[in-house]
Amino acid sequence: MNPPRIKYCASTLQPDFSTYSPVAQLALFGSRSKKVSHILPIGPPGKDPELTREFNEKRKTISISGVQEKYSLQLVRNNLSLTSTRGTHILKPIPNERLERIEEMPANEHVTMQIARQLFGIKTAACGMIFFNDGTPAYITRRFDYKPDGTKYQIEDFATLLGKSPEREGDDFKYNASYEEMAALIKKYVPAAAVELIKFFRMVLFNYLFANGDAHLKNFALMESDHGDYLLAPAYDLLCTALHIDDANLALHEGLYEGDIDEDSFKKHGVYTAQSFMVFAARIGVKASIAEQIIEESKAALSPSLDFIERSFLSSEAKEKYKETLKERINRISLH
Repeated sequence: MNPPRIKYCASTLQPDFSTYSPVAQLALFGSRSKKVSHILPIGPPGKDPELTREFNEKRKTISISGVQEKYSLQLVRNNLSLTSTRGTHILKPIPNERLERIEEMPANEHVTMQIARQLFGIKTAACGMIFFNDGTPAYITRRFDYKPDGTKYQIEDFATLLGKSPEREGDDFKYNASYEEMAALIKKYVPAAAVELIKFFRMVLFNYLFANGDAHLKNFALMESDHGDYLLAPAYDLLCTALHIDDANLALHEGLYEGDIDEDSFKKHGVYTAQSFMVFAARIGVKASIAEQIIEESKAALSPSLDFIERSFLSSEAKEKYKETLKERINRISLH
């Protein structure tokens, strides 16, 4: 495999760039004048035995949750290299899992995160595509959990906040809740809950529209702010899981709220509609006028989202599957 020819920024997907654009260099690497390459000077894990050992050694020390292989990178001047301490970025290669289109996962996460950030106004971790020296794709994201002085912000995911653990509830522990339960924790722990609940509503709707069956308790978190209070952490691990697996409508087993399948529009259509989300908004304390605006803005974002998917690093087949999935989900919230 050879390194790909780049026509769009490997982060923002802006046209007419053959690497990271200045805007991307700033977001991902801290300076518009940085010249960090979109190609790593090493190959992927699993091919060269010595390099694979180095990947495995470095992986032992990374403190990022999740089952997918993640490695820590450190940016020194304009160069990224594997590290076991003080990593500035997280590298996610193609996972070693048996799922459909698994080689598409880095590009899937990348384009979904960019759509969330640029079109839906969701605060996300800065991210981009990056390629090993043999052309194999990977996903890179800048860590947001370090303060300028090098200490870490306090971050608690919602599984921890709800007291969920594999020891107590088995392997599905992070799916055993409803989004309304998560909203209750925002009300409990976040002084600016009214503002953060609107952001949370937008994120839950986004994950439904983009068929993200991985939007579980550990992929949402509260994070210490510079003022010492708590806010929602930037969004991370956003992707269209429908490209890889036949997932449920929503990631959490209890759905939007306990008994949501008895809501009139769900009983009529068998799927979540705009009315489902209006009821959810009322239950968590988001004004109807605001919820309606977010839903309408989401519908209007369909066309530009399709453009982003077309410019993405997905294969032609995956692009078509992604577009079909998004159109079908947008149609759902248009049902009456």
